[in-house]
Amino acid sequence: MFDSPLMSLNSSISCRDCHLDEFSSTDGLPNAVGAGASGTGRARMHSGGEIIPRNVLPLWGRGNKGFETFFWDGKVQMVEGQVISQYGELVSSNDPMVVAALLPSVEIREMLADGSEVRQKLADEDVATAAAVQEQITKRFVSDADIGPKLAQAAGKQPQDVQFLDVAQALAAFIRHEFRIRPTKFHRFVFDNGPITQSELNGGILFYGRGRCVACHNGPYFTDFQFHAVAFPQVGFGKNGFGIDEGRYNVTLDPKDRFLFRTPPLYNVAHTGPYSHSGSVNRLEAAIIAHFDPLRLVQVDDMNAQERTDLLRRLGAAGKETLPSSLTDEEVGDLSAFLETLSFSNR
Repeated sequence: MFDSPLMSLNSSISCRDCHLDEFSSTDGLPNAVGAGASGTGRARMHSGGEIIPRNVLPLWGRGNKGFETFFWDGKVQMVEGQVISQYGELVSSNDPMVVAALLPSVEIREMLADGSEVRQKLADEDVATAAAVQEQITKRFVSDADIGPKLAQAAGKQPQDVQFLDVAQALAAFIRHEFRIRPTKFHRFVFDNGPITQSELNGGILFYGRGRCVACHNGPYFTDFQFHAVAFPQVGFGKNGFGIDEGRYNVTLDPKDRFLFRTPPLYNVAHTGPYSHSGSVNRLEAAIIAHFDPLRLVQVDDMNAQERTDLLRRLGAAGKETLPSSLTDEEVGDLSAFLETLSFSNR
């Protein structure tokens, strides 16, 4: 099902279209291009598809033990044993990974290109309309000669009793297995005294020391699953339009959450660029620089008044964080080398 275009209402796009092996489970683009698109990489950008105003997140470790906060803004999250999501009290599962798998099929621009009343109701987050769309998708899967019998068997149901929740559970199980964490060079260094270069070692010392990366990138996934502000440049029209993305605020409506985004995990980070919520920097070194010297990455003279105002607000939010020390270019290179040790093959 992950590879099947039956997952979209117009049967034109699958999950795999934006989560490709050659880009380490991302699409290699700054902003995702969803419904109506074709091809990969640069060709996809010019294929006429719907632009999604955020960067595709890689799938490594999703839904495994302790991984319970999803999407850049945490719109699906386990809090005190309860799943918080757009479904509210109508949530159909207590597994946040399953709930996260329920959403893409009814996300406008992502997998829904329909321009009719259906789209408008989904824009208003009408749960009944979402259920109707997903019921239609479920019927397609059940009717498919290859997928249908396997789905019914996995759900332990007769075909006519299969629901979209069963589809989401199957997707969640696939993602958990397909994108599980594998051993890395860093793991082998820590647990088996494996080899490491001097630059990688220096970068690790910075990561856990003066660079303060570990303040947010900690734990088994190298993320605290909290929400922080980093003043990355903004590209694209943004989640809030006009080149603005207010991040976590879109979920909580709490002004303190403006411009905050979930700390991204770091497995395979060297291979999942572009970086940031808007994919605004292509190189890992630039992503590191954004954390302690963000003005180095922007040309203020090229900005209009609105863009400068937005930058000032994002800088203000980022300034409230515990900022890392200023790093030399050599130290940035060492940190990048260390982050490469968190890579592994996806096969």
